[in-house]
Amino acid sequence: MTRNMRTLLLSLLPIFLMAQASWGANTIRVGTTQSLTGDFQQFGLEQLNGLQMWVDDINSRGALLGQTVELVHYDDESDPQRSALLYRQLIEQDKVDLLIGPYSSELTLAASEVSEKHQFPMVTAAASADLIWERGFDNIFGIDVPTSNYMDLAVITAAEQGSSTIAMIYADTEFSRDVAKGVRLRADKLGMRVVLDESYPADHKNEKDFSTLSVALKGANADVILGASYLEDSVAITRALNSHGVSAKMIAFTVGPALREFGDLLGEEATGIIGVVQWLRSIRMPTAQDFAYRYRSQHGNNPGVHAAIGYSAGQVIEAAVRLAGSTEHRAVHDQLHNMRFRSLLGHYEVDDAGRQIGKTNVLLQWQDDARRLVAPASLAERALIFPR
Repeated sequence: MTRNMRTLLLSLLPIFLMAQASWGANTIRVGTTQSLTGDFQQFGLEQLNGLQMWVDDINSRGALLGQTVELVHYDDESDPQRSALLYRQLIEQDKVDLLIGPYSSELTLAASEVSEKHQFPMVTAAASADLIWERGFDNIFGIDVPTSNYMDLAVITAAEQGSSTIAMIYADTEFSRDVAKGVRLRADKLGMRVVLDESYPADHKNEKDFSTLSVALKGANADVILGASYLEDSVAITRALNSHGVSAKMIAFTVGPALREFGDLLGEEATGIIGVVQWLRSIRMPTAQDFAYRYRSQHGNNPGVHAAIGYSAGQVIEAAVRLAGSTEHRAVHDQLHNMRFRSLLGHYEVDDAGRQIGKTNVLLQWQDDARRLVAPASLAERALIFPR
């Protein structure tokens, strides 16, 4: 190398280093943990896919406030304490600019303790337990329907069809207990009677575990059976109900029926079962079909609700940053508190605690081996089959 060449390179070095610093400064870093292993793996992977799709979209259309968006994410292994530790790392070591919450109320409760301590606004993903917003925190903002309102549409629809009695079963988890509390309140307002109200241990996922419960449901002889449950136990409960000859005009569950696996595992037994869900790709709302098509092109399968939730969490925080004109925490916080916005998931509007009040769930029903949107009527693609 000649002396002149060395001199030229040395003279360019400060410019190169300044450019590197400038590149770093022109990146907005969004931090999250998602459950890529453990009990919540299926949902965490979907949420992460949705979030990454939002990042790709925002960068392809010109970035955010002129800056590239980078997603910094870790596997929380479906563990609340690990999630909390990783959010501390995201804030203190990775120096992220924005935060999006993990999957589940359980993990979000732990993670939001960290964000609140650091006065760092966090937009939740699939997390809806009322306790999240009952602690007096000022930095947690929900996009999901709160659990105490989760089954409102199912109870209202049953009442409109002439039902007067409800048998309710629920897993002994924070989420399901809140759902049950909401069902009691809504049923009372509508003049419906809850004739069976029973919880079951959350780890009971085998068909034999629900025999006693099925006998009790048969004895209750209610018009409607509502279950606050997850995929494995909603499948097992449905099988147990059929094996014991339990019938009802309407059977509805949270979480499970929204997943394709529910129909794959149950076959004809899934017919007529209703699912309470936040979003469905067939929903007649702007961008739903476009999102579903692009997601399927990238991943080879249709998006589930948790992909839509991940994408929507990104949209909400993007809207707050654009309105604030900054990623400064207090400015973003104020916009998240006050703005009204329509994401892929639906309307965003929160109360003073950050609790979602702008969105309602929808109902699907398994018909012809497919999930069909049946309520509300304004969005329905098929008529509700009642009795099922």
